[in-house]
Amino acid sequence: MIEASKSPITPAIRWQKVTINKIQKRTPTVTSFFFTPSVLFSFRAGQHVEVRLTAPDGYRAQRAYSIASAPENSGSLELAIEKLETGEVSPFFHEAAQVGDEIELRGPIGGHFIWQGSDSGPILLAGAGSGVAPLMSMIRHHANTRSDVPMLLLLSARSWEDVIFRDELLALDEKKGAFKLVLTITREMPKREGDYGRRIDTPMLVEILKRLPSPLKRTYVCGSNPFVTVASEALVGAAVEPGSIRTERYGQ
Repeated sequence: MIEASKSPITPAIRWQKVTINKIQKRTPTVTSFFFTPSVLFSFRAGQHVEVRLTAPDGYRAQRAYSIASAPENSGSLELAIEKLETGEVSPFFHEAAQVGDEIELRGPIGGHFIWQGSDSGPILLAGAGSGVAPLMSMIRHHANTRSDVPMLLLLSARSWEDVIFRDELLALDEKKGAFKLVLTITREMPKREGDYGRRIDTPMLVEILKRLPSPLKRTYVCGSNPFVTVASEALVGAAVEPGSIRTERYGQ
């Protein structure tokens, strides 16, 4: 669930009913929910939506989630939702939601943390946990448009089983095209050559930046508050221009 305070809602954005058309388990704690909007809308890779639930007694709870699907697939929006035991919204999805259920949603929201195929590169994406969701939208958009812009994803996870979208990301990396994947597993040894078995730090980023063909144009960092802080500081330590770093932070 993203911290949406930096992206105010505009009057033009309306609540609408959306229907769950598919549910797909991603990791032990993250499940993707696919929604069919009643009113189609376009969005850009990296934007998010707000979800609102209403209880029988009229109590409402709402949270913001990044869109994981590509802009080309706006007819079926994918939200990768992590179950938070203390949350008000995520337990409903993981414990009660079924295909065919309707919820309320509004969006798209956000204009800062976005990537478009016309943007130049190289691009570095750095994410942890469910923070990969908006980065996945960018990666899918990159693949769908057959972009030749160099793009590298550095994804941190606790274990191999906790790597969200793992099989899809590995398949894209194996194509040896403009997209590259680097995993850093914090509680296990790495399984692939070129991956890491520790938390993100400056020496790691110095090594990774050498895998890109030219200096970075822009970096997108998404994850928890501690992760974003550590990753941003490590990037600056690796001589990345602070003004080129865009961040999105996830909260409760």
